[in-house]
Amino acid sequence: MLTQQRTLRQRPHRFSHLPPDWPSELACPASSPNDDAAGLTHEVALQRLAQYGPNDPATSQRGMFVEQIVPLLTNPLVIILLIAATVSAIVGEAANAIIIGVIVSLSLIVNFMQVYRSHRAVERLRQSVAPMASVLRDGAWQEIATRDLVPGDVIRLSAGDLVPADARLVQARDLHVQQAALTGESLPVEKTPDEPAMASSGNPADATNIVFLGTAVVSGTATAQVTTTGRATAFGAIAATLSTRPPVTEFERGLARFSILIMRTVVFLVLFVFLIGIVFHHQALESFLFAVALAVGLTPEFLPMITTVTLGQGALHMAKKHVIIKHLAAIQNIGSIDVLCSDKTGTLTSGAMQIGQFLDPFGTPSSQLTPLAYLNSYYETGIKSPLDAIILQQQPPPDISGYRKRDEIPFDFERRRLSVVVTRQGQAEIITKGAPESVLPVCATYQDASGIHAMDEASRAKCQTTYQALSAQGYRVLAVASHTVPERESYHAADEADLTLNGFITFTDPPLPDAAEMIQQLKRDGVQLKLLTGDNELVTRHVCAQVGVDVERIVLGEELEHMSDTALVHVVDTVAVFARVTPVQKNRIILALRRRKHVVGFIGDGINDAPSLHSADVGISVATAVDVARDAADVILLEPGLRVLHDGIIEGRKAFGNVIKYLLMGTSSNFGNMFSMAGAFVFLPFLPMLPTQILLNNFLYDLSQVTIPTDTVDPTFIHKPRRWNVELIRNFMIFIGPISSIFDFLTFFLLLQIFHADQTLFHTGWFVESLATQTLVLLVIRTAGNPLRSRPSNALLVTIIAVVLVGCILPMTPLAVLLGFTPLPFLYWLLLLGMVVLYLILVEFGKRPLMRHMFTE
Repeated sequence: MLTQQRTLRQRPHRFSHLPPDWPSELACPASSPNDDAAGLTHEVALQRLAQYGPNDPATSQRGMFVEQIVPLLTNPLVIILLIAATVSAIVGEAANAIIIGVIVSLSLIVNFMQVYRSHRAVERLRQSVAPMASVLRDGAWQEIATRDLVPGDVIRLSAGDLVPADARLVQARDLHVQQAALTGESLPVEKTPDEPAMASSGNPADATNIVFLGTAVVSGTATAQVTTTGRATAFGAIAATLSTRPPVTEFERGLARFSILIMRTVVFLVLFVFLIGIVFHHQALESFLFAVALAVGLTPEFLPMITTVTLGQGALHMAKKHVIIKHLAAIQNIGSIDVLCSDKTGTLTSGAMQIGQFLDPFGTPSSQLTPLAYLNSYYETGIKSPLDAIILQQQPPPDISGYRKRDEIPFDFERRRLSVVVTRQGQAEIITKGAPESVLPVCATYQDASGIHAMDEASRAKCQTTYQALSAQGYRVLAVASHTVPERESYHAADEADLTLNGFITFTDPPLPDAAEMIQQLKRDGVQLKLLTGDNELVTRHVCAQVGVDVERIVLGEELEHMSDTALVHVVDTVAVFARVTPVQKNRIILALRRRKHVVGFIGDGINDAPSLHSADVGISVATAVDVARDAADVILLEPGLRVLHDGIIEGRKAFGNVIKYLLMGTSSNFGNMFSMAGAFVFLPFLPMLPTQILLNNFLYDLSQVTIPTDTVDPTFIHKPRRWNVELIRNFMIFIGPISSIFDFLTFFLLLQIFHADQTLFHTGWFVESLATQTLVLLVIRTAGNPLRSRPSNALLVTIIAVVLVGCILPMTPLAVLLGFTPLPFLYWLLLLGMVVLYLILVEFGKRPLMRHMFTE
């Protein structure tokens, strides 16, 4: 769903994509005429789930098995190899055809099993934070996964919920819904149960008694009956006609640049070999098979598998540290974060609010404030903040039995206050609660122990001094005001005028014990923390001073209002704290940071944080966040605080480090061997290695790297953000590859001049040498430091040694004749040992200047 939302928000006119008969579908929903507001039984729900399918507008028509196997079978290299095997069989080369077929099959099986297991594991993690819906089943309310909803289900909605399906309202109270995902309109619309299903405009979005999948509840509560689910919904109809591919990530851009580098190299060498074969009158089929095998040897065909498995392993490791990854590419992105934007609550402070005092406008303790604050929080239908929860926990609770709610004026970030209108004994009263600097300007009087008095300039200044002094002490402060109003059907923000300031409520939110330590740890690991908070600058400055955040300058929301985007781009790098900012301003700050080429992570948990979560390179939310925020996020933190996020960043860097190891392998020794093969093709009267031997060599070499995802990563690599460095990979190809070629040509000399090798002995000797060098070199390349001091994982060490042993033993097995091998002389083994050791030493010295800037501080 997240993918579609990201795509849809870019287009303002959505309903042109709806099917022509969609309005009639809405008028005649899939729910049965016999359904009522009592909900469904479990048995009926299962029947309908089987009939209508899962409630997912992006549900694939193919299973996971098919989705994973089809790309493998349609890989151009696999198709070319299968064609080569077929041609070999037709011309009578049955042995070659069988060997090619076996190698391709084994490669596909290994590739598929690794990728499939990783995707299954990550999908299980994703399901652990899947959105839930409150549903009436078997006469009782229960929480179920939204994908299990069916037409006829009765659901319950409240502020912060994503609407889980298209549904007709049964009951609603002050319900306002954000429909931007469907209409592009940013303002919420009111929904009521007593309107006809289709508005006179004919636009489905104007149906005021219908709520739609993909929209979000901003305020109010409702009960609704599901009419359509999944692809039959308005959201599903749109999603089916639009691209569902998410925006390209930094990780995918890096892979694309690497692929272009490899493709150019492959095309050049393959065309070179094929043309040389024609010029020197080599057999056409032999030249074709050799060129194809060379292409396979040069192409890191296991890269998608290694990448998926590495990132999947990273996701599992992060889950153990209470970080859930929803999209695999987000693992590398989270490791690349160099700027983290967050509010202070839950990151610097515990978020466990405690009430300090109830005070009158001049700071004297007051008991008359408690019932007013309680009434406001009790009757509020928007997203209740932790402050509301604390107010409602007051013991003993005030007696509000005589009050009835008349209306509500929801909170918004422009007014920064919320009002409810209650009646008692025929008298209506508006009660307003919000930021002191927003409430005080709409007050004309104030109340203290002696009564109500006019608010003159002196008393207004004294009230202002009172809340500012409290803020400077680190208290969060809310102002409460009230006023009697005429009784009528509805009230608006204009009615928040001439109020009586009743006083202030203070709250404490102590810093987390490890906040200062973690801020310094993030800084040491190359991550800047920027605070984007709605609190005023006095509270923010106090908390920042406690945890060691730089508060030399605080930029306020009022300044941002008058600051152009160009100016903001220059400001964001030099300022660490932004106070009194709105969600729109948070989004501007994130976009400005991205224009400065930063990789930005944003932590958000509120309904208004969704745009910023989308705009950031990595959207991060918490398990307790509203549905809208969790749905928009790429990463879910199961625990609050910076420590768990820091652990996630480090795991992301480890995963990326292991992907880079595979790429450096494929573009160093492997490239050198293929380059040597192309060169030898020019000078030798026979093929330097049979096509089937090249394929076997490449398969065994790739098999040795399947366990790279389990390997450890240098501490120096994970202590700063990492991005793709195609220049490093290219330099490895240019400088390390020829070192491998030097030893290949030395092997050619020994085989031809010392051992006077025939074609079979030459093939065997070079097969063993090339496999040993390009496999064992991973032990050197896997670390930027001394390989003797950096121990590889046990699994990687075992696979490397096992593959080298298999390559050495094959010429002495019954398979040798079929594969074109012969036993090697003892002297060759001694010379080979010396060459391998010398090769690894030269690579060790050659890698250091190349890796210095990439892997070290």
